[in-house]
Amino acid sequence: MWRLIRRRQEPEPRAAGEAAAQAAVTVAPAQPDLQAAAFFDVDNTMMRGASIYHFARGLATRGLFTSSDLLKFAVGQAVFRLRGNENPEHIAVARETALAFVAGAKVDDVVRLGEEIYDEVMADRIWGGTRALAQDHLDAGQRVWLVTATPVELARVIAQRLGLTGALGTVAESSDGVYTGRLVGDLLHGPAKAEAVRALARREGLDLTRCTAYSDSANDLPMLSLVGHAVAINPDAELREHARKHAWPIKDFRTGRKATLAALPIAAGVGAVAGGVAAGIALRKLYRTQR
Repeated sequence: MWRLIRRRQEPEPRAAGEAAAQAAVTVAPAQPDLQAAAFFDVDNTMMRGASIYHFARGLATRGLFTSSDLLKFAVGQAVFRLRGNENPEHIAVARETALAFVAGAKVDDVVRLGEEIYDEVMADRIWGGTRALAQDHLDAGQRVWLVTATPVELARVIAQRLGLTGALGTVAESSDGVYTGRLVGDLLHGPAKAEAVRALARREGLDLTRCTAYSDSANDLPMLSLVGHAVAINPDAELREHARKHAWPIKDFRTGRKATLAALPIAAGVGAVAGGVAAGIALRKLYRTQR
């Protein structure tokens, strides 16, 4: 009797599997749209706050520098944000300081720490509404790129975690897998973002009139004005006014406390390099402890 029952039960999993397979609905993948793409700023557009600042926070939790160091950078970012002042000389000084600190760090270490810290700190700060917009482009067969002043290694980590095509970011020179302390080009900020998008379009055969760009900041007007479709996400006052004047769509995913938090870190370029200084300090401390 037991053997009879056993034989009757054996086909059930197979039958269930076959039935499920037959009932499955297959969704055909989107046809690639090779001439259209979407470009997303990161800080306060795709992610709440500054990505490099969150990276620095992750380093702080590892004891690589103090919370007071982090506070100084946060206050500095807030001051620049309130003043609306991104003086080129200030940016240049902060950039050179950051590069001096990061010189000698290993690229692989930055990537590894970036992956760990994204999962621990950054993933929960992704704006769901912006992520959904990116997914709409992917579903339409379009490629989606992040465009940010954040170091390209960290930008790539974010893009990979979000399932996007890739990232354009600030490129720090390296030799034999170690940062030299120099940039390749300059900080990817303001007009440089537009130039990067234009260069990528030439390389990839994109029709910029069919492309879309998203940002929160008037600093990205050169990039937003370059494409056929511009969208203001969580915009600052200047960008909101410009978007209204030019009938660009405006989407604001900030509510209550989130809007307050989003406003703290950053004046875009300065926030990136200030966070980079913090990260550089932490990495130098890491290497000293390893010697």
